[in-house]
Amino acid sequence: MEPSQGIAHNIAAIRERIAAAAARAGRSPDEITLIAVTKTHSARRVDLALAAGVTDCGENRVQEADEKIELLREARARWHLIGHLQRNKAKRAAALFDMIHSLDSVKLAEALNRHVEENSLLGQRRLPVLLQVNVSGEATKEGFDLIGGVTNQTALVSLVEAARQIVALPQLDVQGLMTVAPYSDDPEDARPVFRALRELRDELARQIPQAAWQHLSMGMTGDFEVAIEEGATLVRVGRAIFGERG
Repeated sequence: MEPSQGIAHNIAAIRERIAAAAARAGRSPDEITLIAVTKTHSARRVDLALAAGVTDCGENRVQEADEKIELLREARARWHLIGHLQRNKAKRAAALFDMIHSLDSVKLAEALNRHVEENSLLGQRRLPVLLQVNVSGEATKEGFDLIGGVTNQTALVSLVEAARQIVALPQLDVQGLMTVAPYSDDPEDARPVFRALRELRDELARQIPQAAWQHLSMGMTGDFEVAIEEGATLVRVGRAIFGERG
């Protein structure tokens, strides 16, 4: 099978699985955006995914995305930063990405807000962002700590206060939350993590109604169906589209 056929076949199969998971949850598949995770994959392979109907791409690193976005500019994809963002890369990230999923501190939010304000002279609109939350407690995971979810009252109070400060920044458009579940061979192991993020989203929507909180970015190749059943609106899939990383 030619690479283009293989990628197109993979994308079609994933969309069928998205539709089936949505149906199980009583949802429409139109509520769920497939983000193709393009980390380490060439611009040529990403272009094949775009030709097969993918509209959204996710990158982990600003430098790699910078090169790829320029090469694929004519394809007009929407680009998502899904990896950890250091403050010294915030200026470039604010200019490159259509959405940043990995906002994990007030200081980073303030830096992004400042850079978007500078870019607004060039016509840039408010920057859509998601707050990354670590609900699993894994030390290797980035994000605001909320181990155990909304039952962790001490951490919840701190997170709500940080969220209030970020929502108040005029150049950022807070649209929801993101998390990464621990790796497991059993997708069901991720369900409590995804459910906890949805419950947190509902709590933040109640306490901070100034933001829409419409998005939950959760679920990857191994567990995106469970994530959809628990309310994901953005799923980040790489290996199931492109195969192992190049």
